[in-house]
Amino acid sequence: MNINDYKDYYSDGSFRSKLRNMGKAAGIQVVYAALLLYFMMKDPLVPVKAKITIMAALGYFIFPADAIPDLLPLMGFSDDLGVLIFVLSRIRHHLTDETRCKAKEKLLTWFKQVDESELEELLDRIG
Repeated sequence: MNINDYKDYYSDGSFRSKLRNMGKAAGIQVVYAALLLYFMMKDPLVPVKAKITIMAALGYFIFPADAIPDLLPLMGFSDDLGVLIFVLSRIRHHLTDETRCKAKEKLLTWFKQVDESELEELLDRIG
């Protein structure tokens, strides 16, 4: 699998639709990771090369026929999380406090209660 093959599956509309329809099933860490990447992509200071990588990771997240089908309970989003974490770890130097704050605010629109330790665990995994 070449992650860059998935960048054509990304669009803002399809990203929002995926989160709206599958966000709760995906879980807090998957949604937070996706939102971090989304807001990094919107940051004018993030270089184009990093944004292309982000589009590919979010395209993989959106793509309905990925390695593990998203409809499988418990495991369906594990491959998505792995891809999102991999990309975040590669471009973490572009992750700002402002991006983290925007992602967390948006996360709270889907999940009324967020365990901060889950967010910190995800951030620890990306380095």
